[in-house]
Amino acid sequence: MSVAAAARPRAASVVEARPLRNPDTASRQVMTRRGWWLVVLNFLIPGSAQVLAGNRRLGRFGLGATLALWAALVIAALFLVLAPTQLSAIMLGAWLPPWLSLLRWVPLTLVQVALVGYVVLWIVLTIDTLRLVRLVRTGSLARFGIAGLSIALLVVAGSGAAWAAQTTGTVRDTLGAIFGSSAPVVPPQDGYYNILLLGADSGEGRDSMRFDSISVVSVNATTGAVTITGIPRDMPNFPFAPGPMADKYPNGHEGYANATCGWGSGINQLRTEVEVCQDGNKLYPDAVGNGSEPGIEATKDAAEGILGITIPYYVFIDMHNFAALVDALGGVDITVEQRLPKGWGPTYPGEPADRWAIGWIEAGPQHMDGDTAQWYARSRYTTSDFDRMKRQRQLQEALLAQASPQAVLTNFQNVAAASTEFVKTDIPQALVPTLMDLALKAKEQQVATIELTPEGGIDEFNPQWDKIREIVQNQLHPPSPTPDPGS
Repeated sequence: MSVAAAARPRAASVVEARPLRNPDTASRQVMTRRGWWLVVLNFLIPGSAQVLAGNRRLGRFGLGATLALWAALVIAALFLVLAPTQLSAIMLGAWLPPWLSLLRWVPLTLVQVALVGYVVLWIVLTIDTLRLVRLVRTGSLARFGIAGLSIALLVVAGSGAAWAAQTTGTVRDTLGAIFGSSAPVVPPQDGYYNILLLGADSGEGRDSMRFDSISVVSVNATTGAVTITGIPRDMPNFPFAPGPMADKYPNGHEGYANATCGWGSGINQLRTEVEVCQDGNKLYPDAVGNGSEPGIEATKDAAEGILGITIPYYVFIDMHNFAALVDALGGVDITVEQRLPKGWGPTYPGEPADRWAIGWIEAGPQHMDGDTAQWYARSRYTTSDFDRMKRQRQLQEALLAQASPQAVLTNFQNVAAASTEFVKTDIPQALVPTLMDLALKAKEQQVATIELTPEGGIDEFNPQWDKIREIVQNQLHPPSPTPDPGS
C-alpha cells in the first residue's frame, strides 16, 4: 500500500473525529451545520468557537473572560440577596477613608471599563467566528441566515453589556454629582438618621427662592421606619439650637426687616435673611465647603431648636425640576380631595379662580404626570398652607411607595438626569449604602407623619415648644406600655 493511500484513511478519521476544527470543506451540508454550531457556541459561551475551531490562544482568553464575568455576576447576585449593604459599600468605595475620597468611584469605573472591554472582545470573537465559518462554503441560503443570526445575537448580547456599562457610568456620575461630600459620617442620633428636607421653587413666577416646604425625615437606623415631621413655613418666634443664630436670637427668632428685605419672622424667610440681608458666610463660614449654604444651616438650627433633635444633613429639592422626576418614574397615583386650580394666583384681590387659573386638577383618583404633580404641590390660593403641606407630604409618601426598582431601572437614564437637576444634599458618599439599605426596608412599612398644625394640636403662631418636642419624642421613641397590675 502506498504512503498516500495509507494517509487517506487517517485524514478521514480526523475529519470525522474533529469536524469543527477539520471539517470536510467539500461538503456544503457539513459546512452549513458547522457554521450554525459555531455561531450558537459563540453566543452561549464566547471564546468556545475559537477553542474548538480556531485560534486557541484567543479562544482561551475569551473563555477566561466569559467565565470571570459569570463568576462576578454570581458573586454580585449572592451579595445582592444576602448582603446588599455590603455590596453597595464596596461598589461605592464607602470603605475608603475620607482622605481617599477621590478614589471612591474607582470600583464602579473598573466595572464600567471591564464591561466595555468585554463588549469589544465579543465583537472581535464574533468577527473571528464568521471567518471560521467560511460562509462561501455553506449553503447559498444558509450563509445569509448564519451571518444574520450572528449579527442579531451580537446586537442582543453586546447591547445588554453596553447598557450595563452605560448604566454603571451613569450611577457613578449621578451619585458623584449629588453626594459630593466626603465628610465623615455622623452616627445616628438616638437611633435615627435625621435629614432636613427642603422644597423650593425657582421656576417662572417666583420672585425669590424661599423654602416653601420644610420637614424633617427621621429614619430608624435599625428598622428603616420613616417619620416625616412637617414644619409650617410661617411659624414665627422659633428657638434655635446652639450656634450663631442662637447667639443672635437668644430668646427666639424675632424676625428681620429692613428697606432691602422687608421680610417677616417665618422660618421660610431665614434663607433671605441670612444670605441677602446679612453676611451668611461670616455666620456659617464652613457651610459652602461642606456642601451646604448659610441659609440652609440656619434653617437646620431652627428645625433642631423646634423639634429638639439633632439634624446633621439636609436634602434640597427644587420643585421647578420636580416634574421631570415624576415623568421619569412614569407618573404618580394620588387621590385628590378637592378641585384645585393651576396658576400663579389672582392679579387683584378677590379675582375668581376661574379667571386666572390655567387649568384644574379635578377631585378623585388621579394618575398625575410631572406637570400635574408639580401644580398639586404648588396650588395654594384656594386652600390653606396647611392643606398644601398635607398635599406635599402625600406626594412624598406616594413617590416613596410607588417608585419600584423596575420603574427606576426601566427609566434609569431619565431618572438620573432629573435627580441631578433637582436634588442637592450634604449627605456624605460613605453614608449612601446604609441609606439605600434602609430605603429598601422603608418600602415595606407605613410612613408616619407629624404635622405641627392645628389639626395636629399645635397653634402655628403661638406654639408650645415643649409640647412639640414631646410629640416628636413619643413618635420616635414610643413609651413602653405600662404593665397591667392585675395581670
